[in-house]
Amino acid sequence: MKKNMKEKLKKVKLLILDVDGVMTDGRIIMDDEGREIKNFHVRDGHGIKVLQRYGIEVALLTGRLSQVVKQRAKDLDIKEVYQKVYNKREVFEKILKKHKLSAEETAYMGDDIIDIPVLKSVGFSAAVADAVEVVKKSVDYVAKNKGGQGAVREICEMILQAQGKWPEIAAKYEFTQYI
Repeated sequence: MKKNMKEKLKKVKLLILDVDGVMTDGRIIMDDEGREIKNFHVRDGHGIKVLQRYGIEVALLTGRLSQVVKQRAKDLDIKEVYQKVYNKREVFEKILKKHKLSAEETAYMGDDIIDIPVLKSVGFSAAVADAVEVVKKSVDYVAKNKGGQGAVREICEMILQAQGKWPEIAAKYEFTQYI
């Protein structure tokens, strides 16, 4: 991990995630009755839970409105869910005020152009491997994994490593530090 990136990650107290294309693979499946189905990766969810256990808050910030997102947030004990947001930077600034955080104490992961204003505002910015090119060029880090396929977990682990919490996690789960 580059030193500059590690220094940015050390400051993170809040991780904000886009949903479609980041926590999911971006596909939206609807049944005949219009009920929406999304695929979430279990390892992303576990990464979020571990991050929370070590004091890092997580929020969701998405342009769509979906009951599935509300349910997934509930499953992961994510209290802050902002849906149907068209001006993400405006909501981001409200989140900062609510938490009394500076932009440098936040990280954001996105995948599309609607995310760029927030990606340029946070202390640490990341994109999924299959993000649009202009987003990839706007971030501190491009994940090795695609959206809905472990990209969120990758960022969770990076934050925990940079903050020196990874050895304790490795010991708890009885594995050697591998990253």
